[in-house]
Amino acid sequence: MRAADLATVAVLMLVGGVVLFDAVRLGIGWGTDGPQSGFFPFWLGTTLLLACAVVLGQIAGRKPRGVPFVTREQLGPVLKVLWPATALVVLTQVLGIYVASALYIGFYMRWVGAHSWRSIVVLSIGIPLVTFLVFEHWFLVPLPKGPLEQWLGY
Repeated sequence: MRAADLATVAVLMLVGGVVLFDAVRLGIGWGTDGPQSGFFPFWLGTTLLLACAVVLGQIAGRKPRGVPFVTREQLGPVLKVLWPATALVVLTQVLGIYVASALYIGFYMRWVGAHSWRSIVVLSIGIPLVTFLVFEHWFLVPLPKGPLEQWLGY
């Protein structure tokens, strides 16, 4: 478990350092019109690095144990979330965000939630449809589309 904690802290410290470096590049001071672009990222990166320092102190203060980071029983629910999410990302590249999210919602509701087919159909079609209306028509922000949207003229 200690190795996983150390690896996580190292990655987060790297992220915090990159954020700080870029925030300083953007400017962390206060201009005539308010805070410069890097002001808030600077403080977020600083907070992240301070939290990492606290975690490092906690890790240093405890003795390593022979306990595994994750057991097979604990890994099951994590993979039950990871695989459908990975499939969503892959399918978005091929089918577009709306069709992929409809498939994801329907699959996830049935597999994990064991919901009724009626609620699955309503929500897996309704949520992407509402998302489409909000982003494409109200906000005018195009999201990745696939063959279905092209066939429909979008």
